[in-house]
Amino acid sequence: MPDPADRPADPVVRLVDLRTEVIDVDEVLAALDDPSSGALDLFVGRVRDEDGGRGVRGLQYSAHPGAVDQMAAVCAEVASDFDVRAVAVLHRVGDLAIGDVAVVCGVASGHRGVAFEATRALIDRLKARVPIWKHQLFVDGSDEWVGTP
Repeated sequence: MPDPADRPADPVVRLVDLRTEVIDVDEVLAALDDPSSGALDLFVGRVRDEDGGRGVRGLQYSAHPGAVDQMAAVCAEVASDFDVRAVAVLHRVGDLAIGDVAVVCGVASGHRGVAFEATRALIDRLKARVPIWKHQLFVDGSDEWVGTP
């Protein structure tokens, strides 16, 4: 688990990072641990073996240097918009294989309904606004960039 001094200043936003190494879901769970929360909801995004009927052999994620700051801003926004007690997100960059975890994000809150809504808002806002780009590599040798400006 990261040093608490490395955590974002907002006590609700507990973990925000880009990683080249394998993401440990337990690290996100630990960051979201909160004794006053009755609900903890996680989204785990994995690399799948097809996209739109095309076979995928792997992908590469790259990110803008300001991506972590934007991720933190989205987390703070979700923390402000929903009654949550903890927010966390980790995203991979680099080469990923089929089945690898690409992103883990989640929230802890008092009740499940808020947790579900906040986690969905979190992943949707991250995908829409954070400059992380996916380069899909297809089994037929072709490739495609997703999310580029």
